[in-house]
Amino acid sequence: MERSGEKKVSLPWLDTGRLETGAAAQPGVSAARCGADEKHIQEQSFMGAYVLSKHACALALLFCGAQIAHAESAAAGRPEQPTRVPRDAAAWTAQITPYLWATGLSGKVSPFQKAPTLGVEKSFSDVLGDLNGGGFVNVWARRDRFVLSADVMYVSTTDAHGEGPLPAFQLPGIGIAIPPGASVDAKVDSKQFTAALQGGYRVVDTPAFTLDVLAGARIWHISNDVTVTASHPAIKSLTAKHGESFHWVDPLAAVRAFLPITQRLFLHVQADVGGFGAGSNHTWSSLAAVNYVFSDRLSASVGYKTLNVDYDRGGHVYDVRMRGPVLGLTYRF
Repeated sequence: MERSGEKKVSLPWLDTGRLETGAAAQPGVSAARCGADEKHIQEQSFMGAYVLSKHACALALLFCGAQIAHAESAAAGRPEQPTRVPRDAAAWTAQITPYLWATGLSGKVSPFQKAPTLGVEKSFSDVLGDLNGGGFVNVWARRDRFVLSADVMYVSTTDAHGEGPLPAFQLPGIGIAIPPGASVDAKVDSKQFTAALQGGYRVVDTPAFTLDVLAGARIWHISNDVTVTASHPAIKSLTAKHGESFHWVDPLAAVRAFLPITQRLFLHVQADVGGFGAGSNHTWSSLAAVNYVFSDRLSASVGYKTLNVDYDRGGHVYDVRMRGPVLGLTYRF
């Protein structure tokens, strides 16, 4: 039971039905006022629902957008933060080393096909006196643990010497046999080109020691222009000129090692062996050098190199050993 004169408290935005009851029970409240209040309450209710709906849609869109972006990234197979590839593993580095080789020469050679074999014994000063020109260059390249190597040599010489008495032989360009016991004076203009090309893998790569294992081939090309004067009582003196060339390829297996001595000084050793009857009977080379590093780009080396080959095929003989000190300057890029 309600007491007389008490005002009724209501929450019209929760239950608008009570507004009508309250308005009818309170005298002096007009129907127009009740209609206006009801309209205002409905507008507030609509606006509240609109605001809540708007925020809910925004949250739903944000969540869906994140899910779509994640799905697209996964579908494309792209990680969210791409991993950087180290520069030394992705790019090639290379170095070039022109060098001087003060080599002597010893062994046996035939100046032309089926010619008598001549013994050769020359010091570096003798070779330098015969030298017309030449050059030596070494190139190395590396990508991660993969390595490539090229060592190229070209030498042009003129040599004159005599031999005799010799067994019978046929002198090219004359057409008659030289009888046994003849003496021969020969002048030989010789050109030699050699290129060792190899590729391999760095099997040990530590700050204290590196070791590369390689395989490849050494290409040989020998060209001779010979002027021969043969002397014998039966033929008196005969002179002929003849030019010819021959070449072959030797398979190679090689190793190369670096051993740091100090921060700027390190030891460099490399060796190869090959031939195996495929080209020459056998061939091998070795190099031991000490390198000094001036900067990241420049270093110098001094050492000792030997190159040996024994080739005897098709009437050509080239069985020699070249050895002597080397001096090189290396540029890295």
